[in-house]
Amino acid sequence: MAEPNYPDELRYHREHDWVRASGDEAVFGITWFAQDALGEVVYFDPPAVGDTVTADTSYGELESVKAVSDVYAPATGEVLEVNAAVVETPELVNSDPYGDGWLLRVRLADPASIEGLMSRDDYVAYLEGLG
Repeated sequence: MAEPNYPDELRYHREHDWVRASGDEAVFGITWFAQDALGEVVYFDPPAVGDTVTADTSYGELESVKAVSDVYAPATGEVLEVNAAVVETPELVNSDPYGDGWLLRVRLADPASIEGLMSRDDYVAYLEGLG
């Protein structure tokens, strides 16, 4: 299992989701904290390509051996791609949450909206506050 890790270049949502933006496109996934809390992920129920995901609302579910958990959109946008590798091999979320374990690629409705999300330092402080 990967060590705790929160890359600097990402923005973080309070529901333990991350976003990596490039222009008006972004990739969404869950953080190391989220995958660790879930345990071994065994199923990903994603939205369909072409669907719109809305910031702060659930867009799918990750099921682990322990629980089923909603996955929350850190920003609003149109789903351009679902990570088929995670659909086929859900444990990629555990082994590589920021790389091969990404969940969605979206076209952001408002690329500036991600500036309102937490920086790495803000997110780490948020996690410390949860403890």
